Amino acid sequence: MRNLEAKDLRSIGLLKHYRIIRRWACKTNNIKDADLELLIYFDCLELFTRQDYLNGVYTYSWDKKRWERLRKEGWIISWRNKNNTTQKYTIYKTSFKCSQLISRIYRMLLGTEDLPTSVRRNKIMSGNSYSDKVLKKAIKLINNDKNRWLLNNKFTTN
Repeated sequence: MRNLEAKDLRSIGLLKHYRIIRRWACKTNNIKDADLELLIYFDCLELFTRQDYLNGVYTYSWDKKRWERLRKEGWIISWRNKNNTTQKYTIYKTSFKCSQLISRIYRMLLGTEDLPTSVRRNKIMSGNSYSDKVLKKAIKLINNDKNRWLLNNKFTTN
């Protein structure tokens, strides 16, 4: 088995449509870009503590209410609560809702799933603002990108 290299990621165009997919995810789920990227970071950690959060937000814009907002909106849930005797701190994980969104983003990046084009499933398709109209056009171009589908075959046929 051969190792995955940078040229492999470039050849499949993994990050080619990341910006549009990220904007779709943020707009659809009413979260900020920094929140989504932080949730992706947490999803990679699987289990994390409040200290991991503090270490993870150094590179993001300051948002004092981010932690509580993500917990209140159900993106982060408690995996194990502290009890002040044997467990000195709470351990958290991303919620099912969060992990499903991130998995869906990965599928869209890999080209196995299209971005939704119905107004019911995608707020952007209503075209209420100029930026929505631009994103709407970009989504149609992404879904019609034939090279996106080629990347599926590069790794499934070998």
